[in-house]
Amino acid sequence: MKLVLIVGGAVAALGLFLLATASGDTGLLERHYPLLVALNAALAALLAGLVGYQLLAFARRYRARVFGARLTLRLLTRFAALAVLPGLLVYAVSVQFLTRSIESWFDVKVDAALEGGITLGQQAIDQMMLDLQGKARTLALDLPDVAVGQLPTRLERLRAQLGVDEAVVMSANGRLIASASQDVSRLLPELPGRDLLRQARANRGRTAIDLAGGRPVALRVIVPLDSPGLAEETRYLQLRNSVPSSFSRSAEAVEAAYRDYRELAISRDGLKRIYVVTLTFALLMALFVAVAVAVTQSNLLAEPLANLAQATQAVARGDFSREMAVTSRDELGVLTESFNSMTRQLAEARRVVESNRAALEAAKAHLENILANLSAGVLVFDHELNLGISNHGAHAILGGELEGFAERMRENFAEHGDKDWQLDLALKAGKTVHARGARLPQATGGGYVVVFDDITQLIQAQRATAWAEVARRLAHEIKNPLTPIQLSAERLEMKLADRLSREDAETLRRATETIVSQVSALKAMVDDFRDYARLPAPAPTRLDLNALVRDVLALYENSSVPITKRLHEGLPAVWADGAQMRQVIHNLVQNAQDALESARQSGAAAAIEVRTELAGDKVRLAVSDNGAGFPEELMARIFEPYVTSKPRGTGLGLAIVKKIVDEHQGSVAIENRPSSGASVSVFLPLAKAA
Repeated sequence: MKLVLIVGGAVAALGLFLLATASGDTGLLERHYPLLVALNAALAALLAGLVGYQLLAFARRYRARVFGARLTLRLLTRFAALAVLPGLLVYAVSVQFLTRSIESWFDVKVDAALEGGITLGQQAIDQMMLDLQGKARTLALDLPDVAVGQLPTRLERLRAQLGVDEAVVMSANGRLIASASQDVSRLLPELPGRDLLRQARANRGRTAIDLAGGRPVALRVIVPLDSPGLAEETRYLQLRNSVPSSFSRSAEAVEAAYRDYRELAISRDGLKRIYVVTLTFALLMALFVAVAVAVTQSNLLAEPLANLAQATQAVARGDFSREMAVTSRDELGVLTESFNSMTRQLAEARRVVESNRAALEAAKAHLENILANLSAGVLVFDHELNLGISNHGAHAILGGELEGFAERMRENFAEHGDKDWQLDLALKAGKTVHARGARLPQATGGGYVVVFDDITQLIQAQRATAWAEVARRLAHEIKNPLTPIQLSAERLEMKLADRLSREDAETLRRATETIVSQVSALKAMVDDFRDYARLPAPAPTRLDLNALVRDVLALYENSSVPITKRLHEGLPAVWADGAQMRQVIHNLVQNAQDALESARQSGAAAAIEVRTELAGDKVRLAVSDNGAGFPEELMARIFEPYVTSKPRGTGLGLAIVKKIVDEHQGSVAIENRPSSGASVSVFLPLAKAA
């Protein structure tokens, strides 16, 4: 603001200096009138810009509701009224006074007289030109029949009779034919220029006024002469007559006086304009001073209050570090000191609250860290059994069944009340969970908590152990009598075949074949149970899974079902037993072929795909088919022995695969494909990881 005041003062001083100089020296005003007007206009515009800048800055503060803006507006309105209203009155009176005073310096009658003199001189010259045109037409009627040799004499006599200063006959291209002049000292007359001749030919005549510098004013008339013959070219007659010198001097004097008078009139208008611009500048300066004083004074009054208001807003936003400087000992200083004391107390209280909150958040983060790293699921309910907390383990175990599981837990809490309880629950996804529920102590806020874990693998391991024991005993108890039964049936056929009739012998033969085939089937089933029960411990080494897949699938080259290989290039080695993994691949491919029997019967194009790929830190082996897929009701127990969807299957294929992969620290996953068929995926650890 101080810079704006300094610039405004300098501009005002420069404007007053120009005003005094222009008013005291009319010659300077006349010589530098455009420059003075431009400078005054520029200064007035600059001053208006300064005032506008102040008003714009104030308007922004007012729209932003800056504290003290309303007080500034009140002071600005009063100061502007005090400065502008008297200034406008003085401005209007001064403009009227100066305008009428300057107008009284000039007489309107002189202006009219000078304009009338110029008009009269113009009319006199026009009359002389008409008279000269009449004489030219008269000569043009007498000259066409005169011979060229007699033309100068005849031209001189006619010129003298008509009182013309100079007469010239010339061709159409400006060539002199004959001339006669009152001034005998001149050898050649003044011939017209090409432009005048061209205009004379085009308009059948031409008039002009010669205003050569330093010579009398002369009138010129050019008219064509009638040609005596059709073949002769047209000739032109030019008459020149000088205007009387006294008349020329009088006309020039009137024109000079009129020109000087108009210049004075222009100076009169410029003087009026420069005074109006200067007075406008003075009015703007008064407005500027009023606005500057209003803004400055209001800032001095409102600045301490505005600082206090800003500090209060900062405290409202939570910033208690603002302390205001005490600049006075009056009531405002007391208020400032009280404000500083209040902010210090609030800052101390907030430090205590922040410390408690940090401790609480640390405890909460520690608890959340524990819950997040628990493999077991944890659900916490409030007093109304609304679910409040669920950890990562709960989402991993339940998946999309979280809401249904929570509803089941609410029912158990409502049934058991404050007593602890536990139960095993089967999920839709085939998982089995063991859950324990308890009521939380009221001292810690109360509520309910459920801790549960996925025991599916444990149950499957128990079932696998039980089935292995069953398979071992079945293999031991069933296989021993099978051989004697088969041998006895064959011996009966040998002993009785020759003693029976032909029809009875055929019946005996068919019965014996049935017994032998069924015994063989029982032996095969017993062998499968024995293999499942007595799988040797794996001897893992670095194994190239792609090479093993190629070797196994080479045995199926003549298979009726086409097998597609999609093996990942550069697949890292796995840590596995080659013999057992060969058995896994055989079982999966044979299961896929068995599943495609219905596809072949329905005429669909059966296909099997074997794929290997890198899946994170493991290698995935997937065998897919486009058969009927697994029944949904068997998905949860598909890896258990004797669970199968095939009419003649023992259900041990996938069970053996599951057992082998588990002993390799891997995993097996099955899924029904969206279009048709099923896919079995085996995940094996990498050799470098092992």
